[in-house]
Amino acid sequence: MASTVIGSGITIEGEITTDDDVVVQGTIRGKLTAKDGVTVEAGGVVEADIVSGPAHVAGTVTGNISSTDRVDLQHGARVVGNVKATRITIADGAQFKGNVDMDV
Repeated sequence: MASTVIGSGITIEGEITTDDDVVVQGTIRGKLTAKDGVTVEAGGVVEADIVSGPAHVAGTVTGNISSTDRVDLQHGARVVGNVKATRITIADGAQFKGNVDMDV
């Protein structure tokens, strides 16, 4: 299984669609669709809607997250937007503003 890494010095504007895992260390603005998982590392910024398998957020997401699996908001995560997933975890120290839909 391959991973696509958006490095810390990279900013991408537009729509990204991939079958691979995506690791965001830089900035994405637009829309991110990944058949596999999405990881937003600490320092990573996503100003976009995310549609993916499992999503793990330790950075900043401004936009809606729609996951076919689970969404994990880790310590230090800052999410402003709605989350739709089968499961969600919000760690101590994570910030979340939005609605949760756990419809299967």
